Amino acid sequence: MTTDPTGTSLAGTSLAGRTALVTGGGSGLGRAITRSLLADGARAVITGRDGDTLKRTADELGPEVVPQACDVSRPADVEALAAALADEEISILVNNAGIAGPVAPLTDISPEDWDEVFDINVRGVFLMCRAFLPAMSRRGFGDVINLASVSGKRPLLRRTPYCASKMAVIGLTTTLAGEVGPQGVTVNSLSPGPVSGPRMERNFRLEAERTGSSYAEAEEAFVSRAALGRMVTEEEVGEAVSAMLRMRGMCGADIDLSAGMVAR
Repeated sequence: MTTDPTGTSLAGTSLAGRTALVTGGGSGLGRAITRSLLADGARAVITGRDGDTLKRTADELGPEVVPQACDVSRPADVEALAAALADEEISILVNNAGIAGPVAPLTDISPEDWDEVFDINVRGVFLMCRAFLPAMSRRGFGDVINLASVSGKRPLLRRTPYCASKMAVIGLTTTLAGEVGPQGVTVNSLSPGPVSGPRMERNFRLEAERTGSSYAEAEEAFVSRAALGRMVTEEEVGEAVSAMLRMRGMCGADIDLSAGMVAR
C-alpha cells in the first residue's frame, strides 16, 4: 500500500489526516471544493478577504474548517497567513481565489482593472505557492491544484484580462511542476468551463444588455456550445479536485471540466 512520508495511506478515496488550504474558500467554488475535501476525510483552512463570509461558511461546514482572512494579492497578508499556520502541516494547497474582471473590449479596459485581475488571479497563486511550497518540499510530499479555466484556451470576447490571467496560471502550473516534482510535490491545474451560479448569471445579464437580447437568449447562446448543452456545477468542480488528489502519478497536467465546451 502506498503511503506518504507520514505513513498516511494514499489508497482509496480517503484524505484523512491531511490539511488543505483553500483560497477563496468562503463561497462558490471554494466552498464546494472544501465540502468535497471534507467528505474525503481532510480538514481545511479557508481564506478570503471577507472574514464574515468565511466564518459563516466555517460554521456551516463544521469544526474541521478553520477560517483565516487573507487577501492573496498582498504579500504582507500571505506572510501573516503563513505565520499563523506555522504549526499546521498544510499538504494540500488549492489556489481557487479569483475574480472575473471587466466585460468590455480590450481598448475600453483601464490599466487598473487589468492589474486587479492579474493581482488576484496570478499574483495570488504565485504568492501562495511561494509561501507554502517550501514546507511541502522539505517533507517530500504535497499537492497543489491551481484553478485555471477553459477560457484561457479558447476565445472569449470582451474578457481579455480574465482569459490572459487563466492562461498564465496554466503556464505557471506546468513550469512549477517541473521545479518541485523532484521533491515529491505535485502541481496540477483544473480548468472548469462555465460554472452555473452568480458569476455566470452576471455575465449573461451584461451580455443581454450589450446585445439587446433576453437573459435566456444570452444563456442559450453560450451553453449551446457545450457538448452536454449545459454548464458544469460547483459540486462537480469540487469532486474533480478530490479526484485529482487521488491520481498520484499526475503532475504538470491541466484538466478540462467543461461539459464538452472544450474538446481536444
